[in-house]
Parts: sequence; structure tokens; C-alpha cells
Amino acid sequence: MSGQRSRLVWRQFNKGHLLKISILGGILLCAATFGRAQLQPNELAEREAWESFLETAEITGWVQLTEQEGVTSPWKLTLKKGNTVRYGLWKNVEGRKYGFLEGWNWEIAAYRLDKYLGLNMVPPTVERRFRGNRGSLQLWVEAEMSYGQMVERKLKVPPAKITDWNRAVSLQRLFDNLIANEDRHNNNVLVTANWQLILIDHSRSFRTSSKFTKSLIYSGESKGGPKEMSELPVAVVERVKTLDFDATKSAVGEYLTENEIRAVLVRRDLILEEVDHLVRTSAEPDNL
Repeated sequence: MSGQRSRLVWRQFNKGHLLKISILGGILLCAATFGRAQLQPNELAEREAWESFLETAEITGWVQLTEQEGVTSPWKLTLKKGNTVRYGLWKNVEGRKYGFLEGWNWEIAAYRLDKYLGLNMVPPTVERRFRGNRGSLQLWVEAEMSYGQMVERKLKVPPAKITDWNRAVSLQRLFDNLIANEDRHNNNVLVTANWQLILIDHSRSFRTSSKFTKSLIYSGESKGGPKEMSELPVAVVERVKTLDFDATKSAVGEYLTENEIRAVLVRRDLILEEVDHLVRTSAEPDNL
């Protein structure tokens, strides 16, 4: 779990057809396929190994982050198993903090749904006790920068990476729509050296109020202008369709209530309606 292979887990699933709905000259177009390979079985197995590492590694050090570093004051743990040493982010925040409802259990539910959908954008996250308390433990990602730092440095995505980047942004929007993440900001989107997106900090997700079940966070009607899910792999859309109560419950386990699961399914329907609208109002599909 070290060296180059330890980074394989952060590639995103990209095999299959691409549902690409982009605006060109005021016309919505549907495009064909794309070719980057999906994760191989050995790479998928490595994700399971990281989960086991997080659950069983010895905690050899710890430091609590300041509120400036993380408003939920999580702990950065040093983890050691055999010759492998990594950091993990542990949090056990619950209840209201600064006017937001927080829950460490939603970190685990977000990872499990990301895994079910095959997005591979959320770092491995498990339940782990620390100092006698239950909490979530997420593998610490040594990314190149946050999206906020990218903006501050006025860095541009290389032309060769634009297609993958736009696809990842659409996947992020789909995921945050599904889990009702009201706290996505520039500093909890990490950018790897290969210009891939890693999504962290989901303790303000899985809302159930009408604000998060009547409309989507990202859509053609988004505040401040359209923020559509404009490039989605067909395989991901089909996977979203398989989310029913039992499938969602099986994926997230005890980390969501029945009411929270039902809210996820309401947003699933809103997402599929949005995608269907984009397809219907676009030009004829090409080789889908």
C-alpha cells in the first residue's frame, strides 16, 4: 500500500459511454464515448485494504486541528501497521455547530454511497473509536492543492485534462445533489497532481427538510446561474436508477435513518428528471 500503487485508488471510474450534454452556440449536444479505463480489480481491492488499515492500524500519534483548519475541530491521527504509516482524519462532531447540523456518521454514509455509485471521489472512510468515542476516520489525502488554492494561484486546467475535469465536476454535482451536501466549498475539493478531484468533508450532508427535497443544489435553475450535471457517464446514471430503499440501506448501513434514506430517494428522482430534461431538450444522441 505504498508508492505508486497507493495512488491508484484515486482514479475515477471512466469506462463506458458518456452522456455529454454541452452547450455550443445555444444548442445542447449529445456526444459519443470516452476511453479512459475503469479501475482494475487489483486496484479496487486496494480500496478494501485501506479500509482495513483504517480500522486496525495502531494509532501512534494525534493532534487536534484548530477551528481555522477545520471548523469541526477534527483530529489528525498517525496510523501505523507493519511498515505502512499514514495519517487519518477523525471526527465525532454531532448536533448543531455554528448554525449547521453536523454528523460524523454522514461522513461514512457519503463514502459508502460514493463507492456504491462507482465514483471513487471520496477517500476511504470507516468507523473508528478514539479515546473511547465513536467517530469517522478518513484516509488523509496528500493532494497537490485545494480548489481554493488553485483559484488563488490563478492556475488553469491543462487543455489535455479539460474533458476529464469537466466530467469530474459533473460527477461532483450529481453526488452533492444526491446527498444534499450544503457545505461544498473551494477548500473541501482537493486537486491531485493529475488534475483529478477528491471530495472531503461531508458532515453537513443528508438533509431532509423541504429545502433539500423540493429542488437540487446544482441544476439549470441554480442560484447565480445554471450549474448543470452536463457530462455524466451513462453507467453512473444507470447506477443511480438502481437506488431504491433496500439498495441504499444496504450501502449505508446504520449510518442513515429511514427518513434520511427516503430523502435521498426523492433527490434521486429529481436528478433523473433533470438528466431526462437535458436529454430531451438536446439534439439527437450520437452513438449512445
